[in-house]
Amino acid sequence: MTIELNLTTPALLFPAISLLLLAYTNRFLVLAQLIRQLNARENGNEIRAMVKAQISNLRNRLNLIRRMQFFGVLSFLLCTAAMFAVFLNQNIIGTSLFGLSLACLLYSLILSLYEIHISCQAIEIELTNIENKPVIDSQES
Repeated sequence: MTIELNLTTPALLFPAISLLLLAYTNRFLVLAQLIRQLNARENGNEIRAMVKAQISNLRNRLNLIRRMQFFGVLSFLLCTAAMFAVFLNQNIIGTSLFGLSLACLLYSLILSLYEIHISCQAIEIELTNIENKPVIDSQES
């Protein structure tokens, strides 16, 4: 069984990959802003326990986003190469490149799911920090 690939098949992924890369870039920018805010609110040489707990999480998320972006861009490049191969009537090469493009996109999406999971863990750390703060009764003031 041979799969017949034409130029429009890989072209269908272009808008999806572009939007995905935009979403990844936004996640990176938000993460970078969060790191800068954490750095600015810590004074001198002392770092609060909550911030220490976040550092490992932030590093892990940063590495995941870097890999998500890498495989997203690689998927985009392979998709473009697949279109070029189909344009040159090299259907076997085009189909192979398109398959690799889909595999890279799938891996990028799996990494994205894992990064979302880790992001939720970071929010749990923040919630635990808020819960541990003393409660001030507003009627006593």
